[in-house]
Amino acid sequence: MILLGSSGSIGVNALEIAKRFNLEVETLGIGYNIERLNQQILEFNPKNIIIASQADIPKITQAFKGNIYCGEEGILEAISHSKSNLVINALVGFLGLFPTLHAIQSNKIVALANKESLVVGGEFIDTSKIIPIDSEHFALNYLMNFNPKIRPFKKLYITASGGALRDTPLHLLKKQNAQSALQHPNWQMGKKITIDSSTMANKLFETLEAFWLFKSKNIDAFIEKNSYIHALVEFWDGSIVAHFANCNMQLPIAYALCFGLGLGEDFLNNFSSQPIITPLKIDSKTYCLESIDTNRYPLWSFKDLLLENPKLGVVFNAANEIAVEAFLKGKITFGEIEVLITKSLKNFTKTQYSTPKELLEIDKEIREFTNYNLKPH
Repeated sequence: MILLGSSGSIGVNALEIAKRFNLEVETLGIGYNIERLNQQILEFNPKNIIIASQADIPKITQAFKGNIYCGEEGILEAISHSKSNLVINALVGFLGLFPTLHAIQSNKIVALANKESLVVGGEFIDTSKIIPIDSEHFALNYLMNFNPKIRPFKKLYITASGGALRDTPLHLLKKQNAQSALQHPNWQMGKKITIDSSTMANKLFETLEAFWLFKSKNIDAFIEKNSYIHALVEFWDGSIVAHFANCNMQLPIAYALCFGLGLGEDFLNNFSSQPIITPLKIDSKTYCLESIDTNRYPLWSFKDLLLENPKLGVVFNAANEIAVEAFLKGKITFGEIEVLITKSLKNFTKTQYSTPKELLEIDKEIREFTNYNLKPH
């Protein structure tokens, strides 16, 4: 496999699965965490590595004798030169889009954890080449036996934890700082996705992902504070089915590796004797699905706008990336994230593009606009 983003939670869990089932890791991409990369080199013996900067080449362990690729162009070169047919894209942000497009153009399968690929560039992506790793989309696939054509569905539902500020009094919410917004009640994640969980931006990303993956605008979300119900599917006969599981990304990753590498049912049968994750004690919790309150999560009010105008995904994503970075640096308060995104969406309502190159230019323009509005004028 080719693993992009091997230092993040998806990457680390993918390597755990590879280790458990003795799967070869041909190419590792990690960015700037060279210490972690050196550990992974010694354990997995990849043939190729990708790092962000050429300046870090001297820091790479002398035990590595393979090929070294650098920067964004290096990611694309490594994908082309690797023999593996499966790319796990666990990169964060807009950076992940072009590796996804390039992998598909190279006739490879993409196990996708990079939300921005579909949110921003969904119309350019052949989703038949995509295996989603997000727990929500994995759960939707699972409920439809990995084939939505088997039984036509009426509506899809994904779930949200509500984030770190879900119980903060409303009158105190807008003034919260990064320290409080990073205290996720259920698990440890990267900083950006933790903030996106608190604003509900993450669920808007996943809604757009579901739109492209399942070709439907009939998508909604609930808050389920346990994070044990990951998705629900409503069928035309009136029945609704739900996917319950302990929250552990190794489950969707294992299925993605199974399907992406063509390992067959024998691989999945291993789960019966050694479950990938701890089975859920379903009677140990009280489950409650709650509607998403737009007073607490004002960004959620953009759900229908984004589903009706999916090209606006590039606006929402770019503005959100700038706003979250500013929030994490203490430049703006929690409430100002929504203000910045709203300004950008209003300014770029008629966004149009027809090629990935034009998309790149629009993305740059949106970021410049959002950055400009960070400053007092």
